[in-house]
Amino acid sequence: MSGRKIAFFDFDGTITTKDTLLEIIKFQKGNLAFYAGFLLHTPWLLAYKLNLLANDRAKQKMLIYFFGGMSESVFQAACDSFAEKKLPVLIRPGALSEISQLRTLGFEIVIVSASAGNWIRPWTHSLELKLIATRLEVKNGLMTGRIDGKNCHGEQKVIRIREEWNLSDYEEVNVYGDSSGDKPMLALATRSFYKPFRTS
Repeated sequence: MSGRKIAFFDFDGTITTKDTLLEIIKFQKGNLAFYAGFLLHTPWLLAYKLNLLANDRAKQKMLIYFFGGMSESVFQAACDSFAEKKLPVLIRPGALSEISQLRTLGFEIVIVSASAGNWIRPWTHSLELKLIATRLEVKNGLMTGRIDGKNCHGEQKVIRIREEWNLSDYEEVNVYGDSSGDKPMLALATRSFYKPFRTS
């Protein structure tokens, strides 16, 4: 090991105060359409809450309903607008402070999210952070609403991290998360932080 240091942060709930998938739906479709859509899909939402429906299937149903058939360019423009106007107020100040401090200590910093990169990437790009996130399928210039590959959740976060980094090259590995879906990633750490910014 060469003294290299790296930090992996979950995004929704760890860095943000709210689930950004729900917030991007409200932002793009409006509150009325958001709540009407959820009311329409109450059965599968209940199945998800009762662990009868997998996380990726529940998310995909939501994405297909709200964004399936939407122009990719229109969708991305709205995601960029969300990242500029809405996302900053959802970021926990303590998380930003931690990222800044880690930078001064020489850490590489990576955001690892089950949410789609479309609305997170403008923010990570502005802070020059690396991003691993769920990818959304596009066909003929249209959003299908389907996940391209695997949902970046649970063990998949670990798989995606290991595809890009050999953690044995690092002396320090900090991991920050806030849910059961982050536990496999937290297990990679030399120092792990669970729900670290809830009071900030």
